[in-house]
Amino acid sequence: MATTRTAKTHWEGNLLEGKGNVALESSGIGTYQVSWPARAEEPGGKTSPEELIAAAHSSCYSMAFSGGLARKGHTVEKVDTQADVTFQPGEGITAIKLTVRATVPGLSEEDFQTAAEEAKANCPVSQALAGVKNITLDARLV
Repeated sequence: MATTRTAKTHWEGNLLEGKGNVALESSGIGTYQVSWPARAEEPGGKTSPEELIAAAHSSCYSMAFSGGLARKGHTVEKVDTQADVTFQPGEGITAIKLTVRATVPGLSEEDFQTAAEEAKANCPVSQALAGVKNITLDARLV
């Protein structure tokens, strides 16, 4: 069964001086401030589209990795995934670095790396971000 999730943004003003709020409507867990300076300079307590993409990518990757290993009969003890999304004004999103640390008892390093790469390729968010030319993966079994 397909699911749809919704977020809404209200924006006021021009790009450089304007401001807005993004509401996570489906879950209702919060409304967060956004602005150009928070996107292109320092966050200053506000979020950005890139931070939201990083959140989506890191959580999706962790699920894809855990699910892929479970389908192969492995039990994942823990997965910690960090996604660093690089935004270059005038160019857009230029890179995403996934850093993964996972504990999977009984899994060889070779099988771990294979599973990590498969998760990167098969994660729906990775697939949605296929236009980003530089998505790297640093995966370590801990």
